[in-house]
Amino acid sequence: MNVKTAVLRTSGAETPYAESKPIKIETVELDAPELGEVLIQIKAASLCHSDLSVINGSRPRPLPMALGHEASGVVVEAGEGVTDLEAGDHIVCVFVPSCGHCIPCKEGRPALCEPGAESNTAGTLIGGGIRMHEKEETIHHHVGVSAFAEYAVVSRNSLIKVPKEIPFEKLALFGCAVITGVGAVVNTANIKLGSTVAIIGLGGIGLSALLGAISAGASRVVAVDINESKLKQAKELGATDTFNSKDPDVIEQIREATNGGLDFAFETAGAVPAMEVAYGITKRGGTTVTTGLPHPDHHFSFPYVSLTAEEKSIKGSYVGSCVPDRDIPNYIRLFNQGRLPVDKLLTDIIKLEEINEGFDKLAKGESSRIIIKI
Repeated sequence: MNVKTAVLRTSGAETPYAESKPIKIETVELDAPELGEVLIQIKAASLCHSDLSVINGSRPRPLPMALGHEASGVVVEAGEGVTDLEAGDHIVCVFVPSCGHCIPCKEGRPALCEPGAESNTAGTLIGGGIRMHEKEETIHHHVGVSAFAEYAVVSRNSLIKVPKEIPFEKLALFGCAVITGVGAVVNTANIKLGSTVAIIGLGGIGLSALLGAISAGASRVVAVDINESKLKQAKELGATDTFNSKDPDVIEQIREATNGGLDFAFETAGAVPAMEVAYGITKRGGTTVTTGLPHPDHHFSFPYVSLTAEEKSIKGSYVGSCVPDRDIPNYIRLFNQGRLPVDKLLTDIIKLEEINEGFDKLAKGESSRIIIKI
């Protein structure tokens, strides 16, 4: 079938993207689902920094590539071997397909699935296949999803069945921002009731982490960003303190205000200066957690002795260390109970044809989560 899809052919284009237009809306040929695959109709897809990192070249991927990964939709057709999904089911896409058989999967860490990581890097589905073409040209999949499109063929392992009563634009958030941000707090860090927490970087993931920390019972939640509008939003969502990290003395200010630092500091911006702030405001015996995906050439340094002398820890958190078919339903239940109001992160709803302008807003930090309704 022929479908309208957002395709990136070159990375590193100059901004503003509204003028350089690195993403083209093209009509591509989408093959039928094969063994273990599903054809879905995309209903809503969010713009995320993981997409932006491919556009600006900080996360190199094979091109041309059909972008998009944080999405919700409806099952159209289940391929051979798929018996637990049927036409009409509502789904959320997950950007790390887990095979269930590699060592990380067997250890209960599907976010680290080895075949899933290999296929995502190669721009294929987890089985190695590619289902998009334009004439004789192959169009690569973005982390097994490619959701900026009318329809997509994805692995069954990339889908979570969800309730039908929630609007698609809200469901889409659970596929990346929510599981990454909330998961970093409750899975990777496993914060305790009364813990003190800092969030550095208040995009969709950072604000999700903030909501997760509040829901998990943090006694103090410090929000840090360079954008005053984001700090205002964080305060409205429940942050107890806000600090602008443009201030050269921000580390000292936070340490003084918190009597030496926080139990946990979550870096969600994917930038070395943000990570330096996060580590600097982590108290003795505390833990710094990063969800950021900076350019592979970027390096973070810290006083080596502090790991021992202050018993600090540094942890990475990929996809919130989540188990998607366990965590997404749990987070949706919390949302339905009003305890995880992630719909407050939605700032814009745009058309597919406005995608370049949308990424300009995301790159400038002007929006938390921009949704494309398809």
